[in-house]
Amino acid sequence: MAPLEKKRLIELLNKCWMTHDGMWFYHCFQEFGIQKANKTNKAAIRSLASIEVSRVEAFLGMEQGNIETFKEFKDFFSGASELFIPDFMNATMSFPRENVLHWEFKSKECFAYKGMRRIGVIHEYECGVIYRIECWMESLGIKYDVHPKVKRCLMLDHTGCSGDFTLSF
Repeated sequence: MAPLEKKRLIELLNKCWMTHDGMWFYHCFQEFGIQKANKTNKAAIRSLASIEVSRVEAFLGMEQGNIETFKEFKDFFSGASELFIPDFMNATMSFPRENVLHWEFKSKECFAYKGMRRIGVIHEYECGVIYRIECWMESLGIKYDVHPKVKRCLMLDHTGCSGDFTLSF
């Protein structure tokens, strides 16, 4: 498959998956309220993380459960990013220095921010995007610190959303 076609396919599949995820969250919110929707969303993310990590490792041809260095993590996360963080998400992930993963979303352009604002729950929404990365780290057995700590959407109190995972190997 040509690189452009591959990129378009990844974008399409992720848009469909994120739309499903958003509709699932919306219907949970409608049926049970925002607190239960947040709790259920985080439970689903946590239970999916180890499955996603194993599948990505296998897809990338990596030995499963054996990420022991920053370079191995960087290889894993770069491959995962290509598969799971397409352009429409408006996110940039980078490695500015050893043992640091930096994230940044365009101001007011995060796909989750826009979706939660659209359904009217942005002020109560607990960010599932950064939580998903935290769950991946835990599934990989990587100790980390995250700054800033993210619970609710950072775009409510700041012009944008950015931060760092500092990893310990």
